[in-house]
Amino acid sequence: MKKIAIITGASSGMGRRFAETVNELGKVDEIWAIARRADRLEALKETAPYPVRPIALDLSQVKAAEALQDLLEKEQPAIRLLVNASGFGKFDATDEVPLQDNLNMVDLNCRAVLALCQVCLPYMKPGSKIINIASVAAFQPIPYINVYGATKAFVLSFSRALNREVKPRGIRVMALCPFWTKTEFFDRAVVTKEAVVKKYIAMYDPEDIVRRAWQDLKKGKDVSIYGFKAKGQVALVKLLPHRVVMDVWMKQQKL
Repeated sequence: MKKIAIITGASSGMGRRFAETVNELGKVDEIWAIARRADRLEALKETAPYPVRPIALDLSQVKAAEALQDLLEKEQPAIRLLVNASGFGKFDATDEVPLQDNLNMVDLNCRAVLALCQVCLPYMKPGSKIINIASVAAFQPIPYINVYGATKAFVLSFSRALNREVKPRGIRVMALCPFWTKTEFFDRAVVTKEAVVKKYIAMYDPEDIVRRAWQDLKKGKDVSIYGFKAKGQVALVKLLPHRVVMDVWMKQQKL
């Protein structure tokens, strides 16, 4: 039986870095790399440690999960790892973002994560792992980034609860919660010429976040957060009333 790792968002950022370092998990026969841009997935063959199967899918579309399910039924692989790294955000007032963009954000950040977990679980054995990328934004309401933050809150809650469900089967699920990260995310997130986010407390490298994720996954953690400032913010927003947290955010960003 072929052992595979499935990684979405594999064309760039943390998804790509997970594909390039998947040997941290151990040996797999093939990496199924999923993203919209087929040319980027082809290029991944040059840097990944194992053979790559490029699968060009737009996971915001319902039929994408169905296509993956059909492929799994046909090949019957053993999935050692699933990384849900696809996602995007928009920084602006809710009614200033096109409705379709907000709906697509929910589809990709929430529905696709749920769909891929459910489609892949029947092909997972004891020792299999799932990493779902959430965000530090999952821990607090954030005006002007509220849809994105809410989708990541879903990913965090869903991942932690799913981890408890599948733990008796020897399968582990971890939510990765990065802070501001140097990726192409911002190319799509910034909607207006006058940026909503004017101050970044910290900006981390995806390599460092992925390295910590592998370490935390091996330790059996259900949440991974990299960076002193990121952990400090998460601790504070758990203690402070959220109205105060939102007041601080608005003042910090001069909104």
